[in-house]
Amino acid sequence: MKYLFFVIILFITISSNFFTFAQEEEPVLYFQLEPLDDSLFIQIQEQLFIDPPDPKTEIIADIRDPNNQTISIAGALYPFLALKPEIRARIITYPFKINLQETINYSSVFTRVIEKLRLQKILNPPSSLQISSGLGYINPFLQAQGGERFGFPIKSDIGVSIGLGTPYSGVLETNFIEMNFHILGVRLGIFRNADAFVEIKDNNNHNNLIVTEGIQVAYTIPLGNFFEIGYWNGNKAVTQSQFLKYTFYSVNKDAVVRNPDGSIKFQPYIVDNESFLNWEFRYPIKVLGATRGKVYVAKYLDELHIGYTGREMTLGGSVFDFRFDAMVNSPARPNQYVCDILVQKIFDMWAASAIAIGPGFIISDTKSGSLGFTSFLFNLRIKVGTSL
Repeated sequence: MKYLFFVIILFITISSNFFTFAQEEEPVLYFQLEPLDDSLFIQIQEQLFIDPPDPKTEIIADIRDPNNQTISIAGALYPFLALKPEIRARIITYPFKINLQETINYSSVFTRVIEKLRLQKILNPPSSLQISSGLGYINPFLQAQGGERFGFPIKSDIGVSIGLGTPYSGVLETNFIEMNFHILGVRLGIFRNADAFVEIKDNNNHNNLIVTEGIQVAYTIPLGNFFEIGYWNGNKAVTQSQFLKYTFYSVNKDAVVRNPDGSIKFQPYIVDNESFLNWEFRYPIKVLGATRGKVYVAKYLDELHIGYTGREMTLGGSVFDFRFDAMVNSPARPNQYVCDILVQKIFDMWAASAIAIGPGFIISDTKSGSLGFTSFLFNLRIKVGTSL
């Protein structure tokens, strides 16, 4: 295992990010704008005196007739020329369009109503950025606990990401925090412990994941953003006082659960001076109009995870984030199921689209041995910038 780090570095060195994404589009004159640019959506509505503007509203442009060009905002029709020339130009060149031009034939009398439901929005392919091995880290969503890393570019495929909790952990589960540097699909990072996250609740702490500090390196294979492999190394051992704090003292006084014969039944998974080979196979996909989403299977710290995460999904007029992770194989912990449901448009003005809040919970074996909630708390997500 000690040579694995150098093997991965060698593999990265001889590999190159040789795929570029190109897209050729035919002119589309009747289309719906996908809600992936909050700034543009807000400016359109402000120029039409719509207050408050909704960055997730339905906007449809019809510029087929040069003498009667219109734009529809949530079903209300406005003249296209009511917008400033620069905004009209941005709408015409907007890269994320849904073509609404219809082909009328003899079967349309039977199928037109069904087609107008646009059932294809239930499941859509991702944007080109989300399938890029070098740009997939860019993510404007910062979540308080667990979930995808918040990533921002310094220059295109060079940037930084940070995370609170592991990508697969739930609320109040782990003391893990990390910061990473990204370049051409390579991720180099450090992690350490932030014990405040595991010192809030005082029961069912036997399923906690505890780390100390260390380094990590990973590489996304340059065939699209679908497979990442990495090396994780903890380089600091847990001290005796730390071990007692995590297992017997204060809020963790019942963290070690024993069988009637005195043997250990459950206890926190303490990862200190150890090394792991991690990997994630993922498929970026949009469900219910999500602006960002993926399904995945991953091996992380010798635990197997299967799950889905989606941002800004739309259903019945509600906008929400949804995350589900099933940890189904661990050397130290019972199976557990993590879920977050974070609802947008709860707050006012700019916070309506920037902040989502909702319940986060973990279901696993409780200390009594029955299946139940081992953790429950409201989680928070903040969007910094526009969706990608």
